Amino acid sequence: MRRFTIAAAVALACAAAGASASRALADSPEPVWTEVPWPFPIDQWGKGNAFTCRAADCGTQVTVYIRAKIGFCNCATGVADDEELDRISDFDLIGDQAAAEAPGRPITVAWMKGRSRPFSAKGAMGARVSALSVGFNNRCDAVIATAVVAPGRATQIEPAVLAFLNSRTVLRWAAGALGL
Repeated sequence: MRRFTIAAAVALACAAAGASASRALADSPEPVWTEVPWPFPIDQWGKGNAFTCRAADCGTQVTVYIRAKIGFCNCATGVADDEELDRISDFDLIGDQAAAEAPGRPITVAWMKGRSRPFSAKGAMGARVSALSVGFNNRCDAVIATAVVAPGRATQIEPAVLAFLNSRTVLRWAAGALGL
C-alpha cells in the first residue's frame, strides 16, 4: 500500500509539472521572423539576408544578419573554438569594440556544427548593444549569423535564434548559398 501511495504521489507530481510546463509554453510568445532589407554596404562577402523578430514575439527586439563566407572556414576543424568563431564573425555589422561577454559554446544547425558566443559592442551613435555571434560550417564554407539585441540580452535570445537558424527558411537559403 505504501509503494502505491508513493507511486501515485510521484505520478501526480509529474502530471502537475507537465501541465504547468504546457501552460508556460502556451503562454510564451512564438517567434515570428520577418525578412527585412540588408542595411549594410556590399563588402567582400556580398549581401546577406536580414530578419527581425518583434519584442512581442521574441521577448525583445531581435535582428539577425546572416551570410555565407565561402572558403573562409578552417577546413580541418570547422568552427570548433572561440578563436575561429571570432575570426569569421561579422563584428563590423554590430559596431566598434566588440567584447566577448562569455565563452562560446558548441551548437548544431541541421547537419552543420559550430559555436555561438555573446558579445557587447558600441553600435550606431555610441549606443550599447549585445550580439550573439553564431558560426557553423559545411566543410570549408562558413555561415555566420549575428543577432543584435538590447544590452545584456544575447544569451537570453539564443534558443529562439538557433531555432530560427534551423528553420526551413534558413536551411533552404544556406543550401543555396553553400552550393549544395
